[in-house]
Amino acid sequence: MPSPSVLFTRIPKANRGWLEDQLREETIGGALLLIAAVVAMAWANSPWSAQYEAFVSTVIGIPALHLDLTVGEWAADGLLAIFFFVVGLELKHELTLGTLSRPAQAAVPIAAALGGMAVPALIYIGINAWSSGGSSTGWGIPMATDIAFALAVLAIVGRRLPVALRAFLLTLAVVDDLGAITVIAVFYTDHVSLIWLAASLACLAAYAWAQHRRVTAWWLYVPVALLAWGFMHASGVHATLAGVVLGLLTRARPDSGEDQ
Repeated sequence: MPSPSVLFTRIPKANRGWLEDQLREETIGGALLLIAAVVAMAWANSPWSAQYEAFVSTVIGIPALHLDLTVGEWAADGLLAIFFFVVGLELKHELTLGTLSRPAQAAVPIAAALGGMAVPALIYIGINAWSSGGSSTGWGIPMATDIAFALAVLAIVGRRLPVALRAFLLTLAVVDDLGAITVIAVFYTDHVSLIWLAASLACLAAYAWAQHRRVTAWWLYVPVALLAWGFMHASGVHATLAGVVLGLLTRARPDSGEDQ
């Protein structure tokens, strides 16, 4: 009789050490994120809220490149893209070398994320269809998960959780967030420039080709990644999508003699 599949299996020592290092490094970052969120909410609701609005609305960038964004937009589209890149790297490691390397195990958090997107949207549509004067146009709102805060909390309490459970929650949060970005791009974006989107996809393809060819020159990857991000932003699709795709395209298994 075949042995039953186990979702949260024992992690090999090498992978366990890598993930434990990530947990130790991310605890500080998660705490800083939560503290910054509390400070921002307190500032925005204080008597100095006008100064807060002026700060986040300050425009910084290069108008000629259509990158004259506000501080808030740089945080949402720029810094979060870096965050999504790191998340993509960790997810690629889990899918390639870690606890989700078996398709059966990876399918569980993916299915959970899809269900976590569909059920809230159906509940929203059902409630608005039942009530008079309701609007069903906002069905995409309850689908999203704030992956930054989800992983921040996970980073803080992660030492008390099984490493495999953390990989499960990481995959669920990433898939849920990618699904929400896709829904926003398809149903809630007024205009998507296919030309800029194609240019971004071409840069991502060049990045993937360089990874496949084992190119190790960082000075080649940085401009290609920046162009992929810039073109994705210009297309009207949320630029964080470029970050997570770049992370997933990065090789997780180094060659012999290559730095980790």
